[in-house]
Amino acid sequence: MPKQKLLMIGNGMAGVRTIEEILEREPGKYAITIIGDEPYPNYNRIMLSNILQNKMTPSEIILNDEAWYTDNQIELHTSEQALLIDRHTKTVTTTKRNISYDKLILATGSRAFILPIPGADLDGVLGFRTINDTEKMIDISQKYERATVIGGGLLGLEAARGLLDQGMDVTVIHLAEWLMETQLDAKAGELLKADLEAQGMKFLMQKATSKILGKSRVTGLAFKDGTQIETDLVVMAIGIKPEIELAQQANLPTGRGILVDDSMTTADPDIFAVGECAEHNGIAYGLVAPLYEQGKVLADRLCDIATKGYHGSKMFTQLKVSGCDLFSAGDIKENAEIKGVTIFNSIENKYKKIFMRDGKLVGVVLYGDTTEGNRLYNLLKKEEELTDFTLVSLLHKSGEVESTSVAEMSDDASVCGCNGVTKGAITKAITEKGLTTIGEVTAHTKAGGSCGKCKPIIGDILEHTLGDDFVSAAPAGICGCTDFTRDQLIIQIRSKQLQTAKEVRHVLAFRNPEGCSKCRPALNYYLNMVWPQTHADEPESRYVNERLHANIQNDGTYSVIPRMYAGQTDPQQLIQIAKVAEKYDIPLLKLTGGQRIGLYGVKKEDLPKVWEELDMRSGFAYGKTLRTVKSCVGSEFCRFGTQDALALGEALERQFEFVDTPHKFKMGVSGCPRSCVESGIKDYGIICIENGYQIYIGGNGGTEVKEAQLLTTVATEQEVIDICSAFVQYYRETGVYMERTAPWLERMGMEHVREIILDPAEQAQLKASLEEALVGRDDPWKQVLQDEEKQKLYRVERV
Repeated sequence: MPKQKLLMIGNGMAGVRTIEEILEREPGKYAITIIGDEPYPNYNRIMLSNILQNKMTPSEIILNDEAWYTDNQIELHTSEQALLIDRHTKTVTTTKRNISYDKLILATGSRAFILPIPGADLDGVLGFRTINDTEKMIDISQKYERATVIGGGLLGLEAARGLLDQGMDVTVIHLAEWLMETQLDAKAGELLKADLEAQGMKFLMQKATSKILGKSRVTGLAFKDGTQIETDLVVMAIGIKPEIELAQQANLPTGRGILVDDSMTTADPDIFAVGECAEHNGIAYGLVAPLYEQGKVLADRLCDIATKGYHGSKMFTQLKVSGCDLFSAGDIKENAEIKGVTIFNSIENKYKKIFMRDGKLVGVVLYGDTTEGNRLYNLLKKEEELTDFTLVSLLHKSGEVESTSVAEMSDDASVCGCNGVTKGAITKAITEKGLTTIGEVTAHTKAGGSCGKCKPIIGDILEHTLGDDFVSAAPAGICGCTDFTRDQLIIQIRSKQLQTAKEVRHVLAFRNPEGCSKCRPALNYYLNMVWPQTHADEPESRYVNERLHANIQNDGTYSVIPRMYAGQTDPQQLIQIAKVAEKYDIPLLKLTGGQRIGLYGVKKEDLPKVWEELDMRSGFAYGKTLRTVKSCVGSEFCRFGTQDALALGEALERQFEFVDTPHKFKMGVSGCPRSCVESGIKDYGIICIENGYQIYIGGNGGTEVKEAQLLTTVATEQEVIDICSAFVQYYRETGVYMERTAPWLERMGMEHVREIILDPAEQAQLKASLEEALVGRDDPWKQVLQDEEKQKLYRVERV
C-alpha cells in the first residue's frame, strides 16, 4: 500500500517538531515533503539572540541538519515559497513547482510586525525573526554606531543586549510605563530597567513613534510628542503577525491566526495548522512551549491515536540577557479575584511575587533569583490548593529555606517547560538508555534543547539517578558552554580580575549565560581557589547534596553523617546520636566505610533540627573536599603499631577539614605495614614504620581502583603534615574540577609532582598559599566549646 503524502508548508520549530513526533509514533505512515522559504534546515529561533550576543554561531543553532531529513526520507525544499493552495485538487503551487498532498500542515509561523508609519521601508529598518535579520544587524553594527530598538518586550530587550555586545550605542523605545508589561508587574519592570541601564542600555519610556526619518537610509526617529532622536539602525520588536495569507486565499477561516479545533484541524479535514500561525480558542501563541504541545496533539491526530486534544497552555517567560534573571508565568494582574503576595529583598535585589485566586497559584513573577521558577510553575500547572504552604517567611535559619530537590519532585513534574518534558521521562531515558551527560539527555528527550535554562536541573537529575557514576561519567574540566580550557579560565579570571561566576560567564561570553550543572560548580571552585579571601561562595552553584549538607537517598529522604575525627567518638556523642535518632524516628543507623556513624532516612524538613541537636560538625560525606581520614588505633593500643596513627589521623583531619578540592579527597593513616585502613588506595596515605612514615599519593577506590604511589619516607609527623599541605595545594591549583587525584597524577606525571612537592622552596610557597586559603575559613562554621578536655569543634554548617 503506497504511503499517504504529507506536505508541510513551513520548516520552523513547531512544524518540524510535529514531524519528529509523527516519526516517533509511526515512521512509515507518510511520504513527507517540507517547504521552507529560508535557505536553512530547521533551526532554533529562540537562540537568535545568542548569535547577536556573540555566544553562538548560526551553525550551532541548527536543530535538524540536512542529514536528518535524508535519514528520515523527508524531501526538503529550502529557499522556496508556497504561493497557492488548491483544496479541490489537493495541490500546492510554489515558486518552483506543483506538489500534491493527501494531508497538508500549515506551519507558516509569523513575521515581525512593522509599524505602518512613514519611513518603515527605509534601509536600516529591520525586524528580528530570522538568521538573515540577525546577520544584517551584525553587519550594520560594524559600520554604524547608533541603534534604536522599538519595543521593550522580551525580544526587544534581547536584541538590544545583542547590539550592545556588538559595540553599538543602544536606545530602547517603549510605549508602556514599564518594560515587559505583559509579563512583569511594575516593580519587576523597574528592577529590570535599572539593571539594563547599568549595562549601558538607554530607554525612552511612554514614547510613541510617529515617523522614521531619512531619505534612502534611516537617520532618526520622530515621536508623537514632537521630540526626535538620531539613529543608524531601527529594529522593530513590537510583536509578531501570523502568516495567514495562504489560508485566506484558500478560503479557510482565519482570525488573528488560522482557526483550528482541539485536534489542530482547520475547516478542511485534510488541512491542519500548528504553531504561531494557528489560532486556538481565540489565542495565537508566540512562545515555543505551547507550540510543541500543539505538535504532539497533531501528531496523535495524524497517526490516528486517541488524544484528549489541545486545550490551551499556561505560558512562562524567561529573559536571555546576562545579569538579568527573571521568570514570569500565568496571570500577573491583580484585580477583585486575583491577589498578590510580594517579597522584595533590596539588599540582594531579589523580588518575588505570587498571584492567587481561590486559594490556588495562578501567576508568578521572579526577578534576581529564579531558582524557584520550576517548582512554582509546576504548582501553577497542577492548580494545587496552597493551604499547606507558608506564603511569607522572613529570617528563617539557613537550611530551612524552601527548596525542592529533584528527589522530591514527582515524576509528572515539568522539567523542560519549552518541550514539555517531565522528570519521569528524563529518569526513564537515563536508566533505559544508559545516558550519562546533559547532551545525551537532550538528544533523547529534547529537554534542554530550546532555551536551555533547565540544564542545571537536568544535571541534578543525572546526579541523583546515577549517583557516583554521574561523577565518573562527567568529563573532567569545563563544559560545552565555553571553549575555554581550565587553564585558560584561570588565566582570564586572574588577568581580568573576575570576581563572580556570573561575571565570568558574561565577560567570557559563555554560550549559556546561566551556565550548566558542570560549569556552575566548577567556576565556583575556581573562584574560591583564585580569590580565597574575597570570593563569596555561591551555594546555588553547588550540587544539591552540598547545598543541603546531606546526601539524597533513593526514596527522597537524606543521610546525615557527622564528623568523627579519625573515626573517634565518645559516650556523650553516642548518647546524643541515639537521642536524635529516636526523637526523629530515623530508620537506620550504620557504621560507614569512613569510620563514622551515618543516620539514614532523615526527612528533609527535619534536617536543620537534626543538625542542631546533634551539635556535631558535618563529615562532608557529599563534598568536594576532605571527606575522611581513616585511622587504626596505632601504637597506643595495638601491639603491632609502630607510631601513634590515631593522633596523626586526627591532626590531619583537623588541619585540612575546611579546604575545598577539585574532587573528594580521602586520607588513611595505618599504624603499621599491615595497613588495616587501606592507606595504599587513598588520595594521601600514610603507613607508619619503625623509624618514620611512608607517604603515598594518588590512590583512588571506587569503580576503577588506582593504587597509590610512594612519594617519600619522612621521620616526623610535622613533615607528614607539611608535605600534605603542599600536595593538597598543588592539586587545588592545577587540578581540573571533578578530577580525582589518580587521573591528575597521571596527567601531571609522578616525577614532576615529586619534584615540586619535595622542593623546600616550592613546598613552603604551597603551604603558605594553603594557609592563606584557610584563614578564617572555619569561623562561620564552628564554635569552640569551653570544655578544655574535649577540645572538640562543633556546630552546624551554613547551608
